[in-house]
Amino acid sequence: MNIWHDLDSKRVSKDSFIACIEISKGSKKKYELDKETCLLMLDRVLYTSTHYPANYGFIPRTYADDLDPAVKEAFMPDIITVAKGICNGFPMSGMLISPMFTPVYGQLGTTFGGNHLGCAAALAVLEIREKEKLVENAAKVGAFLLEELKKIDGIKEIRGNGLMIGMEFEQPIKEIRTKLLFEQKVFTGVAGTHTIRLLPPLCLSMEQAQDFLNRLKKCL
Repeated sequence: MNIWHDLDSKRVSKDSFIACIEISKGSKKKYELDKETCLLMLDRVLYTSTHYPANYGFIPRTYADDLDPAVKEAFMPDIITVAKGICNGFPMSGMLISPMFTPVYGQLGTTFGGNHLGCAAALAVLEIREKEKLVENAAKVGAFLLEELKKIDGIKEIRGNGLMIGMEFEQPIKEIRTKLLFEQKVFTGVAGTHTIRLLPPLCLSMEQAQDFLNRLKKCL
């Protein structure tokens, strides 16, 4: 895939160059993108992009669901990178490209790109996700957790979508996480000093979610 070769010749000159601007998650800065002269690449390895769910189902819906069709079209990315959930832990990544590019065999090389084991694992992930309706389960159980967590006193704010959830506290979370781990045998993630991050498997059941809530309450 040769990006510049496949673009309209009027858009490329001797002054053309490639530059990357990394926008931090949660940034409120505004950027103006000229789609006639720029390409938009979204790194969707973990977080949600406008069009594609994060991490293969942790966030079942996309931000684009609430956007006007004209806005979605204007923000359609030219390149999207994917990884992590693609093989359920096996190292592999992929790249989605716009029809404006012409993929050429052998032009793109990666350490783990296109090997037989990786491709078999990726196909297996997609098959199980569809067969066991994991995306739908993530939406159902995630909505339940978000609703119930908001009822618990002591939590400053609940953020998230699907099974990707953050619980922010007024105080540092070290003591709470320690109690969860050693007293309740519940391992949780962390995002900063005051936020506990939940990222359970997509197959988490309603019963397991309720069990987590019961154990969490004992630590608050």
